[in-house]
Amino acid sequence: MKEGKKLQEMDLYKPIQTFFVNEGYEVYGEVKDCDIVAVKDEEVVVIELKLTLSVDLLIQAAKRQRITDQVYIAIPKPKHRLHSRKWIDKCHLIRRLEMGLILVSSPSKRPKAEVAFHPSLFNRRKSMGQSKRKRESVLREINGRSADFNVGGSNRTKIMTAYKENCIQIACFLSSYGPLSPKNLIQLGTGDKTSSILVKNYYGWFDRIKRGTYVLSEKGREEIKEYPDLLNFYLCKLKN
Repeated sequence: MKEGKKLQEMDLYKPIQTFFVNEGYEVYGEVKDCDIVAVKDEEVVVIELKLTLSVDLLIQAAKRQRITDQVYIAIPKPKHRLHSRKWIDKCHLIRRLEMGLILVSSPSKRPKAEVAFHPSLFNRRKSMGQSKRKRESVLREINGRSADFNVGGSNRTKIMTAYKENCIQIACFLSSYGPLSPKNLIQLGTGDKTSSILVKNYYGWFDRIKRGTYVLSEKGREEIKEYPDLLNFYLCKLKN
């Protein structure tokens, strides 16, 4: 490709063609809406080209899985790090769809196609087994909440976590009873993380007035007013 010329999908063709020819395939471009078809004996491989990884590309490739289970998507090799969380998540989605991925490096200079991974059956049971800790973490978070105080889809609002709710509960009890020890608070139902929460004092809501005794700080008194629903919830628990 000439210097300064805008990159086009067709610039990906030649390096991919060369790669599959070297692997013993016959390669054809633009066959019945398929960008590239490579054939070796009875094996049929379809490669779909795009300049960016997009939903449209995934849809296009998914349609080609009606023809063969050997479907690759091919894009220019990204300039960002391939070990980033965002990129790993994208690759997980491609694998989840049982597709392969081809990256074309330096399409404007000396282009070279490399297979990031081949199409393969996705083992959902194995994937869930590897994510057992994440599943347990989700369930722990849910079990640590008294109710649903968040709106799904929120990204610019404060999220109520089980940890923060626990802090509010402790603050509410200190506000109602005055100075208390971690043991007193646990007896009131604040849970086994009480001591850690008081010592770390992440939000700056607690003051230690003497060894093993805590009170609600001025900062805490002001900031917990932002959570009237939770305060009422825990005050009702105290009354009961």
